[in-house]
Parts: sequence; structure tokens; C-alpha cells
Amino acid sequence: MTQRGRPKTDSSAILVRLNGSMLEAIDAECEKRADRPSRPEMIRRILADWLEQKSQSQR
Repeated sequence: MTQRGRPKTDSSAILVRLNGSMLEAIDAECEKRADRPSRPEMIRRILADWLEQKSQSQR
């Protein structure tokens, strides 16, 4: 029997509520990017950038 839905990965889904101004800022950043990432992808990129900056500042 073929499985349906998203394939399993080594990640966890989370639910985050964002206010309108945060969503607008994320959407605006998505529109600036040539590859036009989705909101979830843009949030992942923003978080990855923040974590990288944080780790560099702790050195």
C-alpha cells in the first residue's frame, strides 16, 4: 500500500501565531527574493540567519 501525504523527515512541525505586521514584513521579504520562497521557507531562512549571527557573535 502506498503511503499518502508528506514524507517523514527528521524535523518537527510547530505552530506559530504572528501578528499582521510580522506577516507583512515576511511577505515583503519573500517578494524581494528571486526564488520567491514560501512563508515557512522564509521563516526558516530568517531563523537560520539569526542563529548563524548569534553563533558568530559568541566566538
